[in-house]
Amino acid sequence: MSYKITRRDESYTYEAKGHFDVRTTRLHDPQDVNKGGITMGLSHFLPGGGCEYGGNPKESIYYIIEGQMYLESELDTPDEVKTTLYAGDSYHCGPGTKKSVVNNGVDSSKMLVVLISPAE
Repeated sequence: MSYKITRRDESYTYEAKGHFDVRTTRLHDPQDVNKGGITMGLSHFLPGGGCEYGGNPKESIYYIIEGQMYLESELDTPDEVKTTLYAGDSYHCGPGTKKSVVNNGVDSSKMLVVLISPAE
C-alpha cells in the first residue's frame, strides 16, 4: 500500500486540450500511488469558459465545488443530457462518453475532476 499527500502549494498547472478560459491544476497523477489509474485535478473556469464537446478514454467524475456548469452529454442511447450542474452536484460517465461543460454563470466556477483509466 502507498499514499500521496498533495499540499495546496504543490499542485501544478497544465494546458488541457480542448479547454478555454480555464486554469487547470493537477492534484494527483496515476503514477502517484501503486502505479494506479486515477488522475485528479481542480479546474477554475471563468464565466463562459469550458471544454469543447468530445470524449476521452477514461471514466470521468465531475464535482462542482463553486458556481455552475452547463453540461451537454450524449449517451450510448438516444437520450441526451442538457442540464446545469450547481455547487454540490456531480456527473459520472463511462469511457468514450461525449460531453462538454461551460460555465454559464456570472462568477468563476470550481470543478473537481477525477479520471479513472480502464483496467488493462
